[in-house]
Amino acid sequence: MKTGKIKQLLVITDGCSNQGEDPAAMAALAKEQGITVNVIGVIDKDTIDGQGIREIEGIAMSGGGVSQIVYSEQLSQTVQMVTRKAMTQTLQGVVNRELRQILGSSKSLEDLPPEKRGEVLEVVDELGECVDLEVIVLVDVSASMKHKLPTVKEALLDLSISLNARSGKNLFSVLVFPGKRGETDRILEWTPRLESISTIFPMLAAGGITPTGPAIREAIHLFNEKSALRRILSENDESFLEESM
Repeated sequence: MKTGKIKQLLVITDGCSNQGEDPAAMAALAKEQGITVNVIGVIDKDTIDGQGIREIEGIAMSGGGVSQIVYSEQLSQTVQMVTRKAMTQTLQGVVNRELRQILGSSKSLEDLPPEKRGEVLEVVDELGECVDLEVIVLVDVSASMKHKLPTVKEALLDLSISLNARSGKNLFSVLVFPGKRGETDRILEWTPRLESISTIFPMLAAGGITPTGPAIREAIHLFNEKSALRRILSENDESFLEESM
């Protein structure tokens, strides 16, 4: 079974977007390009309104991902849970497509007998440990997130420790929104070591608007930019091999 790479976008925010494109529409665009969009709403006690909750759920639904509303002290555990749950969900989708090809268009994992379903889920768990994973984390640094940023940092460090224990390859990048001079800033280039973000977070300043839609758009561009670079490098390698023969 060919799973390729799993591409995830993890949005960490505490409020409603208020500038730029509709974030749910941008999440739908990401899904079309094979990127799962997950959203964690970080709140203080009873400080998020119904509109904010609907937006968070809508972004994840449009992006084919997972959403979760949490209090900031629960963030570390939730970031790991959402990332792994979304990975399993993606892999189950791959398994279902394979089953439909083998068993017919109307068949899915749920149609298998319990014992067979259990065997397939074991395979999904194993794949979750070895499949390559690319994650872009989008961190809301608008004014209301100021006192939550230390918790976000700790959550990302815990996520790094958790995922780096896998046998599969991990690559991370981190964008914050709003940026100092624009809608986003890329504060961490692609790296297998998310813990390196610890050198960057102390320099972050919270404040300003919440351009969630533009941030998701920029994350899609970052994924596409990486894919284009990979194709160019692959083509150059092939040309070099042909010239060397």
